[in-house]
Amino acid sequence: MKSVFKSLLLIAILLISACAKPVPEDKREYIGYWHSKNMTITISADGRLVYHRVRMKQGAKYTTKVDGPIKSYQGDELVVGVLSLTTTFKVSRPPYQEDGQWFMVVDGVTLKLIGNRLNKSMKINL
Repeated sequence: MKSVFKSLLLIAILLISACAKPVPEDKREYIGYWHSKNMTITISADGRLVYHRVRMKQGAKYTTKVDGPIKSYQGDELVVGVLSLTTTFKVSRPPYQEDGQWFMVVDGVTLKLIGNRLNKSMKINL
């Protein structure tokens, strides 16, 4: 009985900690669907990040996917995940505008903002 209670308690803690926090005001420009040829990042106003990247190496296709709450903003990095299960994204250039378009550089890849930042229900087509 104690092990069932401990398991339920652990699940409850994980579910509570998995809740995303809204994107802070000073990071609102990060919100949106960001796209490049082989990489997409969607950051929602409620603080969730969805990442998809395809890489080719020696003729093989490698896909990386991350979907989770933004845990923290540490300088030029976005930390995504729950508890110690995290992924860090290096933002070498935060959102900037050029010729009327918005761009951001993450993990060395230049991404272009697609669509409207205010759309909370952005659908992701990978």
